[in-house]
Amino acid sequence: MPLPETIAMRFTEEDAGYVTVRPVVKQTFRLAELADMVVSVTGKNVSRVQQIFRSGTVVYNGYRYWWEGFASNENEVTGLLATFPDDDPARLFNSSLVTAASLEIGGGAQRSLVGIARQEASPKKLFHRRSPWEILLAATAKDVAPRYEKYSHADRADIYRIHLSPGNAASLMKQLRDASPRALRKKLAPLHPPASILFFSPRTNSAGAGA
Repeated sequence: MPLPETIAMRFTEEDAGYVTVRPVVKQTFRLAELADMVVSVTGKNVSRVQQIFRSGTVVYNGYRYWWEGFASNENEVTGLLATFPDDDPARLFNSSLVTAASLEIGGGAQRSLVGIARQEASPKKLFHRRSPWEILLAATAKDVAPRYEKYSHADRADIYRIHLSPGNAASLMKQLRDASPRALRKKLAPLHPPASILFFSPRTNSAGAGA
């Protein structure tokens, strides 16, 4: 049986597994829209996509979606996923294309990511020469260029990483806090110095088949 062209969907807000009385919304999705949502969760993993299609449920952006599950074969799903971007290590880092960064703090089970959008970090504080965003990007010019890591379907962006020495990390956090307006400074205040920074660079026309 061929893959369905449209899927009757229901969705509601996901509330950390608790039973809620929030309304259930019904909507018809195109197959490409469902695939775009699933790939944001699984990446281009054929077996995982098949599993979710068959199970008929996925949690995405704080909502739980469910539908009548359907079977799919490997060739069908491989063809469907071919429309989505792949990793591209040949893409050079370009700071002007970066729209967000994440401070990676700790490691293993204690690892956490604190996101900073270019928009929230771009305003300059009174009497400060550089904005927090300019300070973040300046970290990429001190040693080596950020290393390409992967394409993230969830973030619709290529991700680049730069590792920080303890000394550079502590200095960076002090500079960021000193230069940040109140809201951003409050976010940064309790944080330990980051082990690395991830930079997110959206790829043109990378939204996937469901865009």
